[in-house]
Amino acid sequence: MVKVASFNVENLFARPKVFNTDDWDSSKPYLDAYYKVNNVLSKAKYTDADKQKISDLLVELDIFYVNSHGATRRRYTQAPKWAWLRKNRGKFHRQPRDTTQNIEIVASGRDEWIGRVELAKGTTNEVGTRMTAKVIQDVDADILGIVEADDRPSLMRFNKDLLQKQYSHIMLIDGNDERGSDVGIMMGDNFEIQSMRSNVDTEDAVGTVFSRDCPQYEVRTPNGTVVHVLVNHFKSQSGGGGKRRKRQAVEVRRIVDDLVAQNQHVIVLGDFNEGISSDGSYSENFKALFKNNSPLVDCFNHQLFDDGGRPGTYDSCGWSNRLDYILISKGLEDKLKGGGVFRNGLWGTRKTRPTKWTTYPEITESSEQASDHAAVFVELDI
Repeated sequence: MVKVASFNVENLFARPKVFNTDDWDSSKPYLDAYYKVNNVLSKAKYTDADKQKISDLLVELDIFYVNSHGATRRRYTQAPKWAWLRKNRGKFHRQPRDTTQNIEIVASGRDEWIGRVELAKGTTNEVGTRMTAKVIQDVDADILGIVEADDRPSLMRFNKDLLQKQYSHIMLIDGNDERGSDVGIMMGDNFEIQSMRSNVDTEDAVGTVFSRDCPQYEVRTPNGTVVHVLVNHFKSQSGGGGKRRKRQAVEVRRIVDDLVAQNQHVIVLGDFNEGISSDGSYSENFKALFKNNSPLVDCFNHQLFDDGGRPGTYDSCGWSNRLDYILISKGLEDKLKGGGVFRNGLWGTRKTRPTKWTTYPEITESSEQASDHAAVFVELDI
């Protein structure tokens, strides 16, 4: 029996500070400012209006500030509140010694300097990191799709220091996320990655499709069965994101159709960042995954899948919180022998301990949870 799981670990060792607040509504403007300022900074030429917008957004991110004289100045600190201003080459700004004078953006466009704004990161809660490891150990998946990993070295260190080398094969391909939030795969002994394919450069009529990546891992199980595992982290709900998730679903379906046409087994898993309706119906954004003679089966709907009495996988685990999925191609449907949602490491945003599911006793508050997502898993006879 092969156990396959998906777990959004929310970064293992470092996480952008903008995501570490209890109130998402209060931190969202800073993430929006981050995206907006980098869009303006990427312009070939800056107009006076562009420079003013850059300055205003940098003030919002606390990189610039307005002093007691009403002048906009640069805040120099080794511990930024939200973001860093990184400059690799060229001159971006000039700050007069006179503190009554505004800082001046002297670069006239991207061709005069090389740099960017980066989100500042803070270390994750130590108890939370240990609980993340505990979830992974208790789920004990043979093939584990990891969502929101920092990078491959972090995964390797995590496996060595906290999982006691539970996994023999660890792979992560850098994706498109500017924050360095990626997806990867971890596998046990006697499992083999036969090939890997990244889809970071996939484009449609609108532009780049995947927010991170949809890496394809061709995996051979110990008994010789080959499955293609597609690990996903669809566009976040920040700013809506529905149109982007729809495009991503369409491209995943295209990849799956191609593989199934070659008589290949496929598993699609990860955080799709969109829930379902209380009647069990899927979002129109996911029409490509589930309709029009789709070759995919949602494991949550299988009679042997145990959702633990709750329909969701995120925070309060309601219908709209069903963000994490495991889909299998129809050729694997009769191979599914069980599955479920593992919530022991999930506390959510509530102040008191959850009563709808059991949590680890070591967790005493939200900041110590393993993740704000539950792990999901299936057991396949392959």
